Amino acid sequence: MAYVPGVALLVALVAGCSAGSDADDPAADSKPGSPTVSAAPPGKYRTLPESCSAVPRATLKDLLPGAADLPEEQQEKVYEGTAAVTYDTDRKVGCRWKSDAPDASRNLSIDFERVVSYDPSVSDDDRAREVYAKKEEAADLPTSAGVTPSETPSGSASPSAGGTPSGSPSGIPSGTPSADPSGSTTVADPDQDLRPRLLDEPGDAAFLDDALTRAGSTAQHRTVSVVFRTSNVIVTVQYTEQPAGVTEVPDSRELQEKAQALARKLDETLNG
Repeated sequence: MAYVPGVALLVALVAGCSAGSDADDPAADSKPGSPTVSAAPPGKYRTLPESCSAVPRATLKDLLPGAADLPEEQQEKVYEGTAAVTYDTDRKVGCRWKSDAPDASRNLSIDFERVVSYDPSVSDDDRAREVYAKKEEAADLPTSAGVTPSETPSGSASPSAGGTPSGSPSGIPSGTPSADPSGSTTVADPDQDLRPRLLDEPGDAAFLDDALTRAGSTAQHRTVSVVFRTSNVIVTVQYTEQPAGVTEVPDSRELQEKAQALARKLDETLNG
């Protein structure tokens, strides 16, 4: 009988420890009716398309003039493209193509980036918005306010004193002077829509950049880039032309139209 109190005390202590162990259980701290924090939803896309197969052969023939004149074996090599080197094909893939024609060479590249948020409170889509916003900011797109006709992306020269265009890289006149009621002279700007700008499509957000550059004594080459985001995937299309002649300037309108058409096809591929 002398040991009964000790046994009772031991049982009480064990019961107390068992009850106290709930203190480390997060669920034990939650009060009835208190909101629970759930992880942000994952993005729509879990995988990426095979980049070198993402562009239809007919589209490649249109974008890479000159390739169709090559022997069949060389044609196949051009149209197959070269896959970009990546270390995680679930996160980033790309492909490059190049063709040479007597009058110009063309380069095409596409890149797919699947954005994943590692913060449970931030969704993949929100993280992709941040990544896309940085790309848009880096493009430094001109605003509609304060942009003069001479600041067209094609780098077109202003009309000469005689009123004849001195060479618009887009292949069309850069405008003719006209007088307004105040008596001042303004210049019509048919290239207005060719400036780097935001686009209504494809995807959830998109922009276009247009850069004309010259390296040393070589011909000027133009690169048109279309970048768009659809859910948690960001796609970049770059289309470049370099004419054979040093005095020739690539057509801005043609390159932009073809780059945008390809971007729309890639958006359809992602959502197909």
